Amino acid sequence: MSLESSHTSLTAKDVLIKKLGRYEILSELGKGAMGIVYKAVDPLIDRTVAIKTINLNLSGDEIAGFVERFNREAKSAGRLNHPNIVTIYDVGRADDTAFIAMEHLEGQELKQIISSNQTLQPERIVEITAQVADALAFAHDHGVVHRDIKPANIMVLHNGGVKIMDFGIAMTSSGSQTQAGTILGSPKYMSPEQVSGETVDGRSDIFSLGAVLYELLTGISVFGGENSTLTSIMYQVMNEIPNLPTSVNPSLPAAFDYIVARAMAKDPEHRYQSAREMADDLRNFKKLTIPAPLSFTALPKKKAGEHSGRDEDATLIMSTNKQPVIPGWSWQKKLIGIVIAVFFLVAAALFIYAQREPAETAAGDNESAIGSNTLSPTVEPLPSVSTEVKALKSQSKGKKKSIIPTPTSANLTFTVLPWGEVFIDGKRLGASPPLKRIKLSPGKHQIEIKNTTFSPYRKTVQLKAGENMKIRHKFN
Repeated sequence: MSLESSHTSLTAKDVLIKKLGRYEILSELGKGAMGIVYKAVDPLIDRTVAIKTINLNLSGDEIAGFVERFNREAKSAGRLNHPNIVTIYDVGRADDTAFIAMEHLEGQELKQIISSNQTLQPERIVEITAQVADALAFAHDHGVVHRDIKPANIMVLHNGGVKIMDFGIAMTSSGSQTQAGTILGSPKYMSPEQVSGETVDGRSDIFSLGAVLYELLTGISVFGGENSTLTSIMYQVMNEIPNLPTSVNPSLPAAFDYIVARAMAKDPEHRYQSAREMADDLRNFKKLTIPAPLSFTALPKKKAGEHSGRDEDATLIMSTNKQPVIPGWSWQKKLIGIVIAVFFLVAAALFIYAQREPAETAAGDNESAIGSNTLSPTVEPLPSVSTEVKALKSQSKGKKKSIIPTPTSANLTFTVLPWGEVFIDGKRLGASPPLKRIKLSPGKHQIEIKNTTFSPYRKTVQLKAGENMKIRHKFN
């Protein structure tokens, strides 16, 4: 939903509908990929509402994904009654239009506040972010993961309150959108597990909120510059360590370095384990003392009984190696930890060495194991020469002749921007990126690449044995 100030009054020329069900349309609030959002009145109780619509008079391919997101938004947000979550009043259908009647909000999207270069004091930033964390804690307690926390989905009301909006790609614990490999969300605010297509939980929302907090504190996005592509942004989320907030804005209290680094740890196990815990630290940021510099490296979880920001004497002590010192750890426990770590390193080295020859032999065996009409979903790096030739040369080393066998499979490589879920003959093989290469049996295959924001890409290919075919597609 857009700003109240951006309302467009409907003239006789512009009006397509005057009513939706019992709701009387007043003005247009905005347009999106799914449909139009209107300001309307419920005449039964004289209440102003926002009506989010979706046009059902579209092709089957276009409407399927939209309807699914639309219904998920109504179910996910509809089950959550919290002061910091937009309230859903009603769901209905009128002719070729489905709609959701929801709370009408008077305020600004956080995205608009950031883009206007308004200067927010740390206390106000904490108020906004902590209210979002409160809402996420409530949603997570009720089995709902938002999966698209970003400034555009956070409304700052004129009365100072905050509301989370748009549960269109939210995931419920009982929903169907729980499989690994599904990538949904806005790349600049997605967690690493979202980018890699893994199953996510509430800690993914915490990472996204950390990215929003970083932007509020520094005025810049934590990932991606002005000329960054979606692919480069996703790479940064997965691999790059950003600068700490105080290195961008030295006037900030050092406590924000800790809060942001904890929220945005690459490994979910090292993040805040609940949004409620993050909200507590935010509201008590003035009591968090950080005497040593931090980095976005993994920070251990708090233990039961450890001091938190809620305690009057709370102090987080940072050692010189940029890791927090956890109270209660004696030198004996540290020594035991070092011994265990060394043991596992030695064991891992021995295991890798023992597996080298079997792995090389298995590579050759796997190449010949592909039968007709079978798929290999294994992600492999792109080779400079065929794997079949490499395997044979390895096996025939020392012989006078090297015989190159007739290839029995074909290779299909993918370059998809920004990302897409790959289906071959109706079978889902994963998301690209990171999926790059698969092996297929010779013959005809149906290729389908899906992205929740765009229409699917479909192509029928005829592969020959030994052929290397490339599929390049950019969703626009």
